[in-house]
Amino acid sequence: MSDKIWFRRFSKNLYSIAALMPLIDADLTDEPRSGIMLYSFATAQAEEVYREVSSAKVDAVYIAGGPHPSAEPEEALRFFDYVVIGEGEETLPDMIGVLKRGEEPGSVRGIAYKKDGLVRFTSPRPVVDLDLYPPFRHILAPVEISRGCPWGCAYCQTPRLCGSKMRHRSVAVILKYARFHKDIRFTSPNSLAYGSDGLSPRLDKVESLLRALAELKRPIYFGTFPSEVRPEFVSVQALELITKYCSNRVLNIGAQSGSPRILEAICRGHDVEAVEAACQLCRDQGIQPLVDFIFGLPTETEDDQQLSLELVEKIIADGGSARAHYFTPLPDTPLARTAPVTVAAQVACELGKLALQGKLTGSWMAKGRTF
Repeated sequence: MSDKIWFRRFSKNLYSIAALMPLIDADLTDEPRSGIMLYSFATAQAEEVYREVSSAKVDAVYIAGGPHPSAEPEEALRFFDYVVIGEGEETLPDMIGVLKRGEEPGSVRGIAYKKDGLVRFTSPRPVVDLDLYPPFRHILAPVEISRGCPWGCAYCQTPRLCGSKMRHRSVAVILKYARFHKDIRFTSPNSLAYGSDGLSPRLDKVESLLRALAELKRPIYFGTFPSEVRPEFVSVQALELITKYCSNRVLNIGAQSGSPRILEAICRGHDVEAVEAACQLCRDQGIQPLVDFIFGLPTETEDDQQLSLELVEKIIADGGSARAHYFTPLPDTPLARTAPVTVAAQVACELGKLALQGKLTGSWMAKGRTF
């Protein structure tokens, strides 16, 4: 077997690869190759990945990481030799070193593997200090400014994968890597929580970051894809910072439902009024709200879906836009073992009309998973 290291590249995992490539000497590939094959993937890609690995005809050691293998290591070990659980900045280089030296993998913290037919878990590894690791190299990616989330929404893997305590890269480190961008974009569970505990904003920290970035004299996009903000973090002061320092005039806001009952059931931590207030504040400041919704959440009734549809229609009528998703149960979340409910025909029809008008994007219909 070759000792060459390969990252399996997919369109959906480039940000993960960007964060890990600075740490190990690896190349990219679009197919399995001889050597050490590294895969990072989410639940949506799991079936495709498992099919590829199980049918591969190359002499390779297969290592899985990312949201899905971290949450379902025993499942992943049906196809892979090792699973990196959680954050990979420290674990993956350790794993590679042990393999190359032919040492016992049980010495590596934060992994799962099989030995004598049994799945073995090593001791967990503490979360990493983001400032110690570059957000990218070789592959240009948005700068990850924060990691972790204290809210614990029932459908979300983020606090289970990255911890419930928010961590932030320092302004100096963010500035160092933002210089690589012609226009500067970020990833964060909640951009407006930068510098805070994630429960209450610290707009002084946000301003310190934006003021420093503005000195680069490049367009700044804050609170836009691939990031978003929580609605209760939207305030006049926050929006004034965006209009003063940033180029975006669209703000991504996570609402998830227009039903008070469903918002409470999924432990979202805000109410419908917070969403409506955030949208109004955006409009007052000349910013278009782009609001995310999830349809098909467990226990959701047609009445709940209708409330979400009505909120979508109100946002659009007032000049905003929306993005709809169909609920996917993700492993290692409180809703992992639940089933999505069907989106009512009339609700789906109205969403389709909005999409045809160019006012709604996304996918709100079921997609099967067969493995």
